[in-house]
Parts: sequence; C-alpha cells; structure tokens
Amino acid sequence: MSSTEHYVANSLSIGDVARLSGKAPSAIRYYEQLGLLEVPERRGDKRRYSRGVLRTLAVIETAQRAGLNLDEIALLLSAPTADQATIERLRQVADEKLPALRSAIKRAQIVELWLEDAARCCCPSLDDCPLFDDAERLPERSVVLR
Repeated sequence: MSSTEHYVANSLSIGDVARLSGKAPSAIRYYEQLGLLEVPERRGDKRRYSRGVLRTLAVIETAQRAGLNLDEIALLLSAPTADQATIERLRQVADEKLPALRSAIKRAQIVELWLEDAARCCCPSLDDCPLFDDAERLPERSVVLR
C-alpha cells in the first residue's frame, strides 16, 4: 500500500465525519470557517480529516450543550490540549457561566411554583383569581431578543 493509499484509508471524508459525529456537513464546514476545526487536507477536491476531528466535534457538542457559545468554545480550543492553560480556560468559562445559570434556575423554580398554583386554580374568573394580585410572586419579566 502506498503512503497516499494508507493516508486515505486512515482518514475520513466529510460524509464519514458527519455520520460518525451526527453533525451535518454544513456545520462541519462552518466550524472550519470559524477556526474551531483545522482545515483538513484535500485529496483532489475532497476533504480528508484525521480521526482527531471526532474528538474536537465531541468537545464542541458537549460545550454547546453546557451553554457555551462558539466564541467561548474557540477560546477553549485555542490552547494546546496538553497545556494546563486549557483547563484553566475551561474553569474560567465555567465560573463565568455559573451565576447566570443559577439565576435562570432560580427564576425557573419560581415560575414553576406559580404554574403549579395556576394548574390547581378553581377561580370562576381572572378577576377573582389571587394569582394575579401579587406581581411580586414572579420574577421580573425576561427580555426576549429577536
């Protein structure tokens, strides 16, 4: 087997990466454009990825599910993987995210209690319902950005 044949046999096409990672090829290309993934080698017109791209995609997926945005993920991925700075960056991002998450949980718990009360409500009309007498029972209105 020639070195080219060996490389192609041990590398992945974008379709392989998509299938194995569960990411759409368009997302993979987008992550390349953002610099989250290294630009793969090309054999002819085809991208050929090392198997390490699957781990990077798993890190991206996990970080997104934990609430990190792509800029924060880029910061996390920018340090060499064996560098202690990577772990320190992860800790820093987590420390920055935790207060907002805790606030959102607290808000959700307050809303949950109100909704449970509303689900048990037997009032004949909204005018008679005490759920609307005390606006302080609920957190301030969230701002929804569109």
